[in-house]
Amino acid sequence: MKEIIITGLLFCALATASAQKKKAIFIIIDGVSKDVIKKVATPNLDATGVWFNKHNVPDNAIKAPNYHYPTIFRLFEDQFPGRKTAIFSSWLDNRTKLVGEGLAQTGNIRLDYHFDGLELDTVKYPHDKSRKFMSDIDQAVTDATVSAIGETAPDLSWVYLEFTDDMGHMYGDSEQFTDAVELADRRIGQIWAAIKERKEKYKEDWLIIVTTDHGRDEKTGKGHGGQSDRERAAWIVTNVRLNDHARHAKLVSVVDVLPTIARFLDIKLSSDRQRELDGIPLIGKVSLTRLTAAKVADEIKLTWAPAESEGKVKVWLATTNKYKQTGKADAYRLVSEVPVEQGKFDIDLSQETASDFYKVVVEGRYNVVNRWVVGR
Repeated sequence: MKEIIITGLLFCALATASAQKKKAIFIIIDGVSKDVIKKVATPNLDATGVWFNKHNVPDNAIKAPNYHYPTIFRLFEDQFPGRKTAIFSSWLDNRTKLVGEGLAQTGNIRLDYHFDGLELDTVKYPHDKSRKFMSDIDQAVTDATVSAIGETAPDLSWVYLEFTDDMGHMYGDSEQFTDAVELADRRIGQIWAAIKERKEKYKEDWLIIVTTDHGRDEKTGKGHGGQSDRERAAWIVTNVRLNDHARHAKLVSVVDVLPTIARFLDIKLSSDRQRELDGIPLIGKVSLTRLTAAKVADEIKLTWAPAESEGKVKVWLATTNKYKQTGKADAYRLVSEVPVEQGKFDIDLSQETASDFYKVVVEGRYNVVNRWVVGR
């Protein structure tokens, strides 16, 4: 699995009153590997879902996304239809394909505000070979984000900046690439300054998460998409106080972002959706992490890392995958309840109907984790 490393906190979290309105903004800087972030000067960053086997989006083509797995926007709007969502992006497909705005499969979701599609405006942004037009678009996206934060402050926003990846593809590990990273950092600084001003003026509680979507190839830095450590390792920065899972485990996953935002914004997830999410919240309490599942003869051997010393976990088992195929809930059977501190359990399959596919869920008091076991 692709894992990412939290490299630091943006700003120290401050205690906030429960009455404060919560707002979240998620920013992706395209194609910046962890080693580059560590060595390039990024003073603003220093200061401030599910996996592919489910969502079916392995690359930029986005040919057949599986909308049975909802985005954070759908989860948020389902619970808070009166609150505001926004996307600021240098790439139109983020809204039309990834979020799936206006599609029947996504419940005809509509974002309240969007600023995107500028890459299609070749009059205002003529496509020069140096890709300067994309830097100009990223700046326009940043300016629009800053303006919206100051004027209307959407409750949930996604910002996407592309220019870094362009420079990586063109020049690889180079001065041009590091310059692009430093420029992206300055743009993050603009957005963070607008948030700080908003926080001070309206006493709002903001979560900001900044990350990347992939690293770069080991040899030149021009490519990505392979399985090298440099391509798979990424980074996250945020302004909130992290839980022990995030602070002590060191390695966390990109899929942890969705449950983290959901917990911060008080989005209540149904048991069916909790069982499908692959991530673990990086804030608040958790019961268990690092679940493993391996089929050995007529058993599925489970292990996990307990995150609390008291209480029990429920072990659930299903042999269908209706959720992925139709969006309908699978029929889980409660196998057992065991102490969370036990950290392991063996599921006896001798009494189960033979199958080459099992979905295992371990449900704790504070979080739920799952694994698929494929093959006889």
